[in-house]
Amino acid sequence: MSDDTNKHLNNVVPIDEQELQGHLNKVVLNTVEDTLNQILDVEADALVGADRYERTETRKDDRSGSYTRKCHTRAGELELKMPKLRKQTFEMAIIEGYRHRVASVEEALIEMYLAGVSVQRVEDITAALWGTRVSLGTISKLNQRIYGQIEEWRNRPIEGDFPYVYLDGVVLKRSWGGAVKNVSVLVAIGVGDDGYRRIPGIVEGTKEDKVGWSGFLRHLKARGLKGIRLVLSDACLGRKESIGDFYPDAGWQRCIVHFYRNVFSHVPRGRVKEVSRMLRAVHASEYLESARHKATEVEKKLRDMKLSSAADWLGQCVAETLTYYRFPAEHWICIRTNNPLERIIREIRRRTRVVGAFPEGNSALMLCAVRLRHIAGSKWGTRKYLNMDLLQEMDKEKDFQVA
Repeated sequence: MSDDTNKHLNNVVPIDEQELQGHLNKVVLNTVEDTLNQILDVEADALVGADRYERTETRKDDRSGSYTRKCHTRAGELELKMPKLRKQTFEMAIIEGYRHRVASVEEALIEMYLAGVSVQRVEDITAALWGTRVSLGTISKLNQRIYGQIEEWRNRPIEGDFPYVYLDGVVLKRSWGGAVKNVSVLVAIGVGDDGYRRIPGIVEGTKEDKVGWSGFLRHLKARGLKGIRLVLSDACLGRKESIGDFYPDAGWQRCIVHFYRNVFSHVPRGRVKEVSRMLRAVHASEYLESARHKATEVEKKLRDMKLSSAADWLGQCVAETLTYYRFPAEHWICIRTNNPLERIIREIRRRTRVVGAFPEGNSALMLCAVRLRHIAGSKWGTRKYLNMDLLQEMDKEKDFQVA
C-alpha cells in the first residue's frame, strides 16, 4: 500500500456500526412516538368536536388531561400520552390493534405450550419471531393462569333453559406409551330460551361410545343443563341411548346430512345425485304428513331402481330425521342438521391439525376449550340466533287446543 493511500485512510473517521444502529433505532423510536402522540391529539379533537381551547357550538366534550401508557414495539418501548375526556371514553384504533396483536401473541404462546412444545423451545421461538425473549417464568405463569381460567369456564354453572342442544365429538391423536392413540373431545352447544347460542360444555372422552356420552351428559346435568326440548346429533353409537337416560322428555333429531351420507353408502356413485334429489324432496315438504308420504314414495322408487339396501335404510331411519316438524317452521333450517356445531368442529380441526399428536389428552382438551371459549365470546355468541318467542307461541296454541 502506497504512502499516499495510507495518508488518505488516516483521515477516515472510524464508525462503530453497533453505536450507529442504536442511534438509528432511537431516531425511529422517537419519530414513531411523536407521530402516534400527534394522532392521539387529532383523534381526541375529533371526538371533542373542537380544537384545544377552541370555543364553538359544535363542541361535544371537554379534555380532562392525559395519562401515560407504555407500548412495546420492535423498535422499543413507546411512551404515549393518552387523552382523557370528561364525557366519553377515549379509544384509539391503532392502540386497539396493538392490543389484539398482544392477545394473539399470548394465544400463540398458550397454543404452543398446549401442543407439547417445551417451555425452553417456546422461549427460543418468541425471541426469533417477536424480537423479545419471553422468560420461562412468564410462559409458565401464563399457561397456569389460562389453565385455571379454562377449568373455571368448563365447570361453571349452566343457567337458564336450553330448548335446542347440539352434540358432537372430534377425534384427535395423542402419544401414549410410545404409540399414537385416539382421544375424543366431546362438545355441546345450545340455543338458550333467549335465542342466543352458548357452549354448555366440553370434556375429554376415551372414545365416542355410550360410556363416554353418558359421562358427558351426566356432567352437563350436574352443572344445571335443563329445559331441553330437542337434541340434535348424528347416530353415533350409544349417543341416542344416553340422551334417553338423562333427558327422557327431549326429542332427538337425527342430522339429515349424516343420514343422507348413510343412504349414499348403499348407492352406486353414478346414482348419488339422483338419490340426493329424492331425499331432499322429503325434507322440503311443508308438513309432517306430506314428508312421511313423500318418504314412502321415495322408498318405493328406490326398490324399483333395485336399490333395496338404500330403501331398507330409508324405511327404518327416516322417521328419526323428521322430529324437527314438531317445532316452529322458522326454526327448521337450523334444527334439522348438526351444521351449527359442525362449523365449530371444523375450526377446532383447523387449529389442531398442525399439532399432530398431543403429548396427553388434557392438552388436547385445553387447546379445544381455549378455542371454544374464544368463539363463545365473539360475534357468534353475541348475536341472536333464533326467535324463541315463536316456540312459546306454539306452546300457547297447543295449550289452547287441548283446553
